[in-house]
Amino acid sequence: MSPAAALPTILVGEHPLTIEDVLTLAHGDALLSLDPQSTAKIAASADFLARLIAQDHAVYGVTTGVGDSVTTAIPAAIARQMPLNLLRFHGCGVGPNLDEPAAAAVLAVRVASLARGHSGVRVVVVQRLCELLNKRILPVIPSLGSVGASGDLTPLSYVAALLVGEREALVDGKMVDAAQAVQLLAEPAFELREKESLSIMNGTSVMTALACLAFDRARRLCRWSAALTAVCSDVLRGNPGHFDQRLFELKPHPGQMLVAAWIAHDLQVELPRAQPLTRLQDRYSIRCAPHVIGVLVDALTWMRPWLQTEINSCNDNPLLDPESERVLHGGHFYGGHVGFAMDSCKAAVASVTDLLDRQMAHLCDPEMNNGLPANLVLLDGAYSVVHHGFKAMAIGTSALAAEACKLAMPAAVFSRSTECHNQDKVPMATIAARDCLQTLELAEHCAAMLTLAVAQAVDLREFNGCHHRAKLLTASVRKLVPVVSADRRMDVDIARILELYRRGQLPIGHE
Repeated sequence: MSPAAALPTILVGEHPLTIEDVLTLAHGDALLSLDPQSTAKIAASADFLARLIAQDHAVYGVTTGVGDSVTTAIPAAIARQMPLNLLRFHGCGVGPNLDEPAAAAVLAVRVASLARGHSGVRVVVVQRLCELLNKRILPVIPSLGSVGASGDLTPLSYVAALLVGEREALVDGKMVDAAQAVQLLAEPAFELREKESLSIMNGTSVMTALACLAFDRARRLCRWSAALTAVCSDVLRGNPGHFDQRLFELKPHPGQMLVAAWIAHDLQVELPRAQPLTRLQDRYSIRCAPHVIGVLVDALTWMRPWLQTEINSCNDNPLLDPESERVLHGGHFYGGHVGFAMDSCKAAVASVTDLLDRQMAHLCDPEMNNGLPANLVLLDGAYSVVHHGFKAMAIGTSALAAEACKLAMPAAVFSRSTECHNQDKVPMATIAARDCLQTLELAEHCAAMLTLAVAQAVDLREFNGCHHRAKLLTASVRKLVPVVSADRRMDVDIARILELYRRGQLPIGHE
């Protein structure tokens, strides 16, 4: 996070947010502000709702109860109690809390929706959300409790609660009482009016924020996996012709072609090989790596417009159209597109994780690794038989891959009827997004373990026959982790590589 004075400002409203904008805001590297056109539209929507209330028009969640209680009339005299009661009874989230980037992303995505000017909230509500984000006063949001329609009601209730100083907040990385946190705002006291808590809660912003974070991590995983494949090909004395550009022009899936080009670049295929081939065709975990990783690359391409449409959509209910003076009752809170994207993403990530595990097995098995010692044990002589190299690491990657594949079951197929059968078909999209992030966590740990293994193999080869990526990656690893010359704990090594990667300092190549 950069000093506030040095931060650029991202405008929202008539200016749609990109996934990259959300990520920048999530990490505290920009400020968020409403553009003038959106301010006018938000005000017009709030004014229209005020007229409807004054004229006793029927508006869901204002003159009626919510959900299955839609048939319950709410007298005008007590309608102002609804916003607080709505956020309070949804305060039943459980499980681990979202981390700071995720909570910040939720605020950014919710602002993008409300800034479209069809939700009936006042300008001050959206400005207050921007102020919370810009000052990094973030809601503490439990991660469990959303079925994805009517949007993320329970987790977003923690956003609405923070606006009025209820529950907890993160300030400077520490959890504090929300009543204390809002004292840092320009106006500590704040009241939500009719429909305003519903407009904040009844949307897809938690699932979409998590999906943006998953999108970015999946994108980076693609390049890391390609780099690891290149080094595996080097140390296994593989056939670089498997990544020939002309070959992939004959089956031109763009992502597949891109991954092959990354691997070819890392192998410097234009250089003559120092060793003859031992196999004309490598095993699938090397030869077909572009076909596996390329699926994820291509999937991310179609996911981008879906997620960006969701970020910038009006996704609460009802929506207000001041121009035509209509109240539009519908179901835009349904997160089906996000859920399908995340179910697809986690399946593709699980497949990449499985690929990395197969590559680890390839390196450790003397029947397949073309002359490397079993389990990459470095020692020679009598003492070598009591050392085990990467044997347990290979078990570890198998465990991670199995868990990733288990998580690949689509969350959407577990739709169930809830809330007195009013919410009788739901997308489970927030679960899908959380699953995807968990799958990515497994994949990144698996990649970190394989990174250590390929560096060990490069050292065992004494860099002979190794090219561009193998040299860069191994040199980077050796600055933090020594060669495994005898059995030792390696969990600390894994953590160091993962931290290096997450800081963007592991040389995996440009995308």
